[in-house]
Amino acid sequence: MAERKASVTRQTAETAVNVALNIDGTGHCDVHTGVGFFEHMLDLLTRFANFDLEVTAEGDLNVDAHHTVEDVGIALGQAFGLAIGTKESIRRFGNAVVPMDEALALAAVDISGRGHLTVKADLPASRVGEFDTELVPEFFRAFALNAGVTMHLNVISGRNTHHIIEALFKASGRALGDAVTVDPRVKGIPSTKGKL
Repeated sequence: MAERKASVTRQTAETAVNVALNIDGTGHCDVHTGVGFFEHMLDLLTRFANFDLEVTAEGDLNVDAHHTVEDVGIALGQAFGLAIGTKESIRRFGNAVVPMDEALALAAVDISGRGHLTVKADLPASRVGEFDTELVPEFFRAFALNAGVTMHLNVISGRNTHHIIEALFKASGRALGDAVTVDPRVKGIPSTKGKL
């Protein structure tokens, strides 16, 4: 099987983003975005997916972190879509329910070729440190639409916003890692259409 890795560069008037992704990695993460909490979340997603991820991003953080977070999501989604390749013999679906202390989050994904995001999450605090929590669904939406992945994220319980978001990123990583796993029992493209 060919190496499942890709690199994407995204340059706009607001950001400059470089992403290198290996979906057959070991959980290594080296990210530099200037947004500390976001970097922590990307590290968690990468570790629990067993991907290798490198990100450098320079954005208009003097405005806020919105453009940086969204554009990293776009570039990471594009890299994921390229790295997954033909999608032959993958499990296609993945799901995980992950606790983080009092928080419990569910992630279910389908590498369908149809980007979609549904989020059911009550984030009690509008900020975690300097991070705007409304950027969490913005990141996942940018990723899902550009990766061609259907994602359902559901917070089952939780009071601490940091814990809730951490559970969402861990669950998403685990679900994505499972979905891209090559299953020798799956012959060809895992779809009755013959195409994803």
